[in-house]
Amino acid sequence: MLSTKTAENRAAAASQASKTPDNVDIKAQRMGFEFGEQVPRYWLENSPFLSHMMNALSLLFPQGEQFFVDSVRAFRDQIKDPRLKREVRGFIGQEAMHSLEHMAMNQHVRDQGMPVEDMEKHLKVVLDITKKLPKRHQLAITCALEHMTAMMADMLLERDDIREGMHETMRPLWAWHAIEETEHKAVAFDVFRQVGGTYAERTFYLMFSTVALGVMTSYFTGRMMLNDTKTFSVADTARGLWRLWGRNGTFSSLIPVWLAYFKPGYHPWDHDNSELIARFKGEIQAYIAPQYQSGNRSTLQ
Repeated sequence: MLSTKTAENRAAAASQASKTPDNVDIKAQRMGFEFGEQVPRYWLENSPFLSHMMNALSLLFPQGEQFFVDSVRAFRDQIKDPRLKREVRGFIGQEAMHSLEHMAMNQHVRDQGMPVEDMEKHLKVVLDITKKLPKRHQLAITCALEHMTAMMADMLLERDDIREGMHETMRPLWAWHAIEETEHKAVAFDVFRQVGGTYAERTFYLMFSTVALGVMTSYFTGRMMLNDTKTFSVADTARGLWRLWGRNGTFSSLIPVWLAYFKPGYHPWDHDNSELIARFKGEIQAYIAPQYQSGNRSTLQ
């Protein structure tokens, strides 16, 4: 009987091409979202805890997505499939746009008096340590984090209750981000397979990355709550934790999807949710700022 590692590597070798559905086009689009006084301080279900938690995720994105781009770019010369090469360009462009839009949101968080610079410095320390790992291990981390962002994106687009809990000034940002995370959810994974990534690497780094993401998000959320003690409420925090981890919770409902990553031969497009892209993409076009209507293809440096 073939080992799990050998079986997966042979499967990868037998199918090197991108598995992104033909109806998915991975292209970057600058949106030009603005965040000001029209955005309430507690924009998610009017909850300080939940709003700080989502703000914490936003703070992770600019540096985190630069890490994703660097880890994929390190193997760009080894990619043989022309379609995957195009998708890598699209992936890099989309991650660049996510970074820029979340920088704008993070400035809004900074304007609320949150210690954004301190948290960004601490994140940089963690990422600088991670960058000492072998390049393929860094790519495995990117695959793992892309799996988690993709499953959260799928949930956000699937569940009306998640979107409706967001204030109307924030909903377009997160819906747009979810659409593009869905579009490029397999790019890093396909690159990883093409450069010989193993089952052991990808599954170990899913566990590693899950812990790291949980620690950093919890730390950032805690820092912002400590900075906002006037509105601290045990009841609000308890409700928020139940919303995340209780029955049918935002995160608890994702456990089966998270576990699917451990299946030998797993691929992100085993769950083809491309219809969600078509359903929401037309709607989100209305939120593109006029100066970006013709598109933007800038990339992270």
